Amino acid sequence: MNESLKRGLSGAVYVLLLISCISYSQKSLSILFGLLLIIGVYEFCKMCNLNLIISLLIALISYYFFWNKSQDIISKTIFVNLSVFISIKLVFFLFNIQKTNFKILTRYFLLIGYIIIPFIITNYVAIGKDNKYNGKILISILILIWANDTFAYLVGKNFGKNKLFPSVSPKKTIEGFIGGMFFTIISSIVLSKFYIESSIMYIWIIIAIIVSIFSTLGDLIQSKFKRVAGIKDSGKIMPGHGGVLDRLDSFIFVIPFINLYFLISQIIKYYVS
Repeated sequence: MNESLKRGLSGAVYVLLLISCISYSQKSLSILFGLLLIIGVYEFCKMCNLNLIISLLIALISYYFFWNKSQDIISKTIFVNLSVFISIKLVFFLFNIQKTNFKILTRYFLLIGYIIIPFIITNYVAIGKDNKYNGKILISILILIWANDTFAYLVGKNFGKNKLFPSVSPKKTIEGFIGGMFFTIISSIVLSKFYIESSIMYIWIIIAIIVSIFSTLGDLIQSKFKRVAGIKDSGKIMPGHGGVLDRLDSFIFVIPFINLYFLISQIIKYYVS
């Protein structure tokens, strides 16, 4: 089969599966993300040389006990802040020009904060008004990530001259990043008005900015992990696209920061009202 056709078909299946499961119900979301978590943990263990059995046990136990804790403000706050803290540590890892060799305990902390927790708190983002499941929120975030990736690529390819981070991703440009953010903001306005039907448009503009910044960082961090590990792709489950972490690297890095934004908004709303 032609490589481009193979890539297009596997990409279409991936998008259809994600949107279908997220749209159908909270239970189908939990099953899909549980499966993606297992594959993601497997890929991370290969990249970072971790024990697969121990890692899967940690992942599955955490996922089972904490998936439905979106209404528990204490668990939610701890999980979100821990994941944000580890994400910030990974930004330092990205900008560290030396080849980093993490200690075994640090690698398990990365597994928890960078891989496991984002899959869990994905459910927290999907809780909308009246504490009810709203798959449109997650789908909109995914659309914004895809818009950012697509337009960053198109603008960078046609107008890019200044490299964004050549040591990790030679093809990314500053012009592409700016173009991606611009069109992501435009996409957020359209989604807010016609899909989410939100009366507060600025919330989705802020989410678009968060998506543009942190999805780009997530992609770069995953590229850095692969460079350190000496591999091209994290896996081979998606023909032409690589592994689960290759496809969800932006998403799992964005989710903690969107959760943090929602938490801060709730706190401000509580004290203001």
